[in-house]
Amino acid sequence: MSKFPENFLWGGATAANQLEGAYNEDGKGLSVQDVLPKGLLGPITDEPTPENLKLNGIDHYHRYEEDIKLFAEMGFKVYRMSIAWTRIFPTGEEKEPNELGLAFYDKVFDTCKKYGIEPLVTLSHYEPPLNLSKKYGSWLDRKMIGFFAKYAEVVMNRFKNKVTYWITFNEINVTVFSPLLGAGILEPKESLTMSQRYQAAHHQLVASGLVTKMAKEINPDFKVGCMVASQPRYAMTCHPDDILYAMEQQQETTFFVHVHATGEYPYYTKRLFKEENVEIDITDEDRDYLSHTVDYISFSYYNSRTMAKDPSPYETAAGNVYRGLKNPYLSYSDWNYPIDPQGLRYMLNFYYERYQLPLFVAENGMGCYDEPIKNTDGTLTIEDDYRIKFYNDHILEIEKAIEDGVDVFGYTAWGCIDLISAASAQVEKRYGMIYVDLNPDGSGSLERTPKKSFYWYKKLIETNGDSLQSNET
Repeated sequence: MSKFPENFLWGGATAANQLEGAYNEDGKGLSVQDVLPKGLLGPITDEPTPENLKLNGIDHYHRYEEDIKLFAEMGFKVYRMSIAWTRIFPTGEEKEPNELGLAFYDKVFDTCKKYGIEPLVTLSHYEPPLNLSKKYGSWLDRKMIGFFAKYAEVVMNRFKNKVTYWITFNEINVTVFSPLLGAGILEPKESLTMSQRYQAAHHQLVASGLVTKMAKEINPDFKVGCMVASQPRYAMTCHPDDILYAMEQQQETTFFVHVHATGEYPYYTKRLFKEENVEIDITDEDRDYLSHTVDYISFSYYNSRTMAKDPSPYETAAGNVYRGLKNPYLSYSDWNYPIDPQGLRYMLNFYYERYQLPLFVAENGMGCYDEPIKNTDGTLTIEDDYRIKFYNDHILEIEKAIEDGVDVFGYTAWGCIDLISAASAQVEKRYGMIYVDLNPDGSGSLERTPKKSFYWYKKLIETNGDSLQSNET
């Protein structure tokens, strides 16, 4: 008997800057992501070209009907996607929105409706307008709150009868750790003070609260959530120094959820800001906007992070944005990410115990090298049992969290179709259950081919989780 609720929202997740392509079509302006051909590794270019792999994405802009049809074939109940801010306001400062951009998303949402798929829309997924970053320093400037609110108001009014679920900012906590990725701040991270980083994050938090307030005025039925990059912080040893260090690092993530969920900065802000020499400007109006709390908490989960006060004796591991130490009890992916399904159950309990808000797993997946097998008829077969095991074991832990009493209402696998990596601009780091024929040099037919995991996930959704295989021995 399935432990998942009957109306559980199964689906997949993408981001506009990683799949749409068409960076200069139908009036779209340049975003910060459009000028990062090598991802965060740099350099930043002022001369994007159609040959630039990062900009081309996987041509979803012209193939959205084909892609959404494949999502429907898998059985998606929900599709988490983002709107490209620069398709609506190309520079971020226009008085009127770009109608062609709005019309594109009308078509996307209508196609979702055709197949009975609920869209869950992220308003800002790592791509503020390049003009705003150059002119104002992006979220370092308080003016960004108004620019973002205007954009959000336009799209929420336009799609108020087509979209119910919204997320304000993707992985908002990344702003402090990576100002370029999280907030589109072009100034080098090393030259920014911690006060500047937290001020930028504060402006995003205020904007999130303001937009949450606006959303309820536009349509009281809207459900607005926050989204954070989440990893349990494990202490490498039971030495109290390691335990306390892991606790403090965990608080840096919880900080952002706490503001969204309670409308206030957490009690440990005073210590955190004192230790980091942080001073930020908070107005009475800011506090009012922050008081408009979210309806649900969503988060990404790729791996756990193991930490020590003194990391020097230990081997390091990679991870999604955040890096940690090698945990000897875990296995590792092709990209040296720890594989830790139980960490997902931990995070679900961690958030629910503290905030008692519904939870949505907005990203979960594993980047791998896929080796297609070419069949005699020219078609491809992708036997990705390693990906199936990853998903199976993680979703089992969601099931256990639901048995624990946690209110989890949905899960979207990242990315349901092969995308371009946000951090590294790689295509060979594949997450999808749908293979896209695209090579690192930009060549390829872009033809879509379901992988073995596609059919596994289809059965999982059909059975509402009953087809999961126990990993207990």
